[in-house]
Amino acid sequence: MTPTQHSYIPFRNRSLLWQFARRDVLGRYRGSVLGVTWSFLTPLLMLGVYSFVFVGVFRATWPGATQGGGLEFALQVFAGLLVFNLFAEVANRAPNLIVEQPNLVKKVIFPVELLTWVTVVSGLFHMLISLVSLLAVVLFARGSLPASALTLPLVLAPFIPLLLGLGWFLSALGVFARDVGQIITMVVSLAMFMSPVFYSVKSLDPSWQFWMQINPLTLIIEQVRAVVLLGQWPAWQSLGLYAIFASVFALLGATFFRLTRKGFADVL
Repeated sequence: MTPTQHSYIPFRNRSLLWQFARRDVLGRYRGSVLGVTWSFLTPLLMLGVYSFVFVGVFRATWPGATQGGGLEFALQVFAGLLVFNLFAEVANRAPNLIVEQPNLVKKVIFPVELLTWVTVVSGLFHMLISLVSLLAVVLFARGSLPASALTLPLVLAPFIPLLLGLGWFLSALGVFARDVGQIITMVVSLAMFMSPVFYSVKSLDPSWQFWMQINPLTLIIEQVRAVVLLGQWPAWQSLGLYAIFASVFALLGATFFRLTRKGFADVL
């Protein structure tokens, strides 16, 4: 089996994946005074801003919330943004992944499909930092964390193959159509408001709730909120169906990447 064939599931290339992911994370803060510390400070600062806006200014309440007022609203929004930001990072970076690494494409032995894994792992690292911040605030505000929060990795697991499929598809397409990056930037901006980030699906008219459920971000956002903030156990059947869909999508993305990979060097 060649390096390219087995690197879509990079067990043998895990050391290479770790090396590139570590370089990607550290490179983002290269030259800054605080370095990786920004990964910890940024989510805390953003959560503080959300709390001030929704608690002190709008005094908003989340549908169905019986306590916490604006703080509860801020936590719900922050939980939604965790999922959306991971999606946005992968989607925004994917179209330029191959274009920005022409030297790696021309090295036959390097598995360029691994670059999508690097982006996803890097995004998961920053998401993990934000999750720790969220859990810390929930623990401080409520005095305890629900046992259902332990299932959070299982809730996020089906999301990973979806991101990989998206990354492989967009990174391959971006080599041949350079406008893809600009289009995706606009799509991601629209997706923030077309996803239940700043609102609950329950707050929508029933006729709109059906269409919102088609959004692949909706289930993951709602389930993260359920297990962390509401103390509810995951909807296993829905997550199982989601995992099947995401796996098929990842397979299609990997197939598209493999079929188009032969032309990368010619275009670049």
